[in-house]
Amino acid sequence: MAEEPRIVHVMRHGQVHNPDGVLYGRLDGFGLSTLGDEMAAVLSAHWEDVPLTHLRCSPLQRAQETMAPTAALFPHLDVVIDERVIEAANAFEGKVFGASNKALRDPRMLRHVFNPLKPSWGEPYADIAARMRLALADAAESAGEGGQALVVSHQLPIWIARCDAEGIPFAHDPRRRQCTLASVTSFTFRQGRVTAIEYSEPARELLPVKAGRKFKVGT
Repeated sequence: MAEEPRIVHVMRHGQVHNPDGVLYGRLDGFGLSTLGDEMAAVLSAHWEDVPLTHLRCSPLQRAQETMAPTAALFPHLDVVIDERVIEAANAFEGKVFGASNKALRDPRMLRHVFNPLKPSWGEPYADIAARMRLALADAAESAGEGGQALVVSHQLPIWIARCDAEGIPFAHDPRRRQCTLASVTSFTFRQGRVTAIEYSEPARELLPVKAGRKFKVGT
């Protein structure tokens, strides 16, 4: 008899409280905004009737706060904190870009922008793919046969994990990532391999509208 598939749902955290527009990356002290808390509540309602069997989360505050309402629904499951699903490292962490992208014009930072295909400003895409591949495989194993795992991570690692599973190039335009705030990218594993990927936006109605545009985007 064929083994039942295992599903790993990878959820992006909700909106972060960041009034100064800092590229916060892995910095401490950046938790969810009021809207982000609303997103986390909507997500918990989304998972309420799903028979999750494993919970895994990035160590960063915004990810843990997004997981918390859902984890409360499954008190019998421990939340595994996994450094491999953390945000990507970035040389511009802590800087404010602003409308004029001032940080990019800083002569001291020029060496970080010479190769956007790698990218030279931060953790190489191939390294992100490798750590996410292992983390999601472990989550699938921990979910058990026919089980479903929930992982809370960050936009770039989630997107690179999807590119890796689909076999498409890592280099991309960040504006075109299909991974909004509080979105869910679900990986179906069969015999240790990803055989299907699905994407959904349970909190779509809460996504902020970008100024000057008619469509909603993640931030």
